Amino acid sequence: MTPVLATRALSRTYGAGSALVRAVDGVDLEIGRGEAVSVMGPSGCGKSTLLYLLGGLERASAGEILLGGERVDRLSQTRWARLRRQVIGFVFQAFHLIEELSAVENVELPALLAGTAPAAARRRALDLLARVGLADRSRHLPSALSGGQKQRVAVARALANEPLLVLADEPTGNLDSAAAVEVLRLFAELRQAGQTLVLVTHDSRVAAVGDRILGMRDGSIVDETRLGDGGARLDGVFGLEERS
Repeated sequence: MTPVLATRALSRTYGAGSALVRAVDGVDLEIGRGEAVSVMGPSGCGKSTLLYLLGGLERASAGEILLGGERVDRLSQTRWARLRRQVIGFVFQAFHLIEELSAVENVELPALLAGTAPAAARRRALDLLARVGLADRSRHLPSALSGGQKQRVAVARALANEPLLVLADEPTGNLDSAAAVEVLRLFAELRQAGQTLVLVTHDSRVAAVGDRILGMRDGSIVDETRLGDGGARLDGVFGLEERS
């Protein structure tokens, strides 16, 4: 079966000569449909840069990216933007919600930009907010939401166009423990529902959502750990959090 996402010798460098930095260095990767993969490593190891390459927010210096078997690393920024609207959902550490829009307006925006009829986009947004436990907060502005609620809105927004792939960059990095547990539960549910996920994190709780963890150092994937049923493993994590 063709992987949903694959890379071949993917690299991203900055600078030149003695100032050359290899942020991502020759990464080979395959992710199957419905698989959740966590990328874990210390700050500065290149994991966020790798995620941005996979989503077309950064351009590779060398190598290939294939989405659904089609090479996409050479696409123009315009075509990458269209691809992101259609098949890729992003969840960022800093939420990136539009402060002037309500929760439901934030969630429906990607669908509207993709050309979905307003009524259909609104129905989808309300359904997603209910799915993430925020049906009663749909009219609230981000300023009236907690950190965990904002991140759940961001996850709902990432799912607005039923993406083939969801990419999440440190999705609990700005959250306290209780809010982080809320978001971890949601990612566990997405994984169990068969959503293809790539989660970049330094947090072992987030990494436990995945079917496997890729360890990253100095721009390269240096090890891989297969977890089996990541969702079941999270039960213990949640129990510890809730008792603390």
